[in-house]
Amino acid sequence: MNLFSLLDQTTVLPSFAVGSKKELINALVDALEEKVESKEQLEEIRQAVFEREKIMSTGVGKGLAIPHAKTSSVDDNLAAFALLEEPLDFDSIDDEPVRLVFLLVGPESNNSQHIKLLSRISRLMNSGSFRETILNCSSTDEILNAFQGEEEKYFVS
Repeated sequence: MNLFSLLDQTTVLPSFAVGSKKELINALVDALEEKVESKEQLEEIRQAVFEREKIMSTGVGKGLAIPHAKTSSVDDNLAAFALLEEPLDFDSIDDEPVRLVFLLVGPESNNSQHIKLLSRISRLMNSGSFRETILNCSSTDEILNAFQGEEEKYFVS
């Protein structure tokens, strides 16, 4: 499974403006609405992501946050991505604000797949040139094309 296949026009938020970490996470979860069957399922995802965030911030440094959770309310991995218009405080481990935010939600029953996807996000976003490419994107299509191109360079699905 590749990251690109988890993203589409409804789950990528380019030039996104928010005022708080909570507002950002809520917007990313809301972007998954078309991927789930009910409002209840969406709320279970939201609760799981916020519960995980309480344990420790998912601001991993270098301007990136990867809010994530596992929940029994989904059978497949779901993702959303936001490129923030302005840097946002995310309680990151390096105390730097974030502009790149990748939400990942997976089923509780498939821990190894969830860890592999988190690792793939980290490796992909660890590339300074890729982060710069994403930061220079101004549309959903540009972001999707950037992810697809970068994954094709480094990963075989």
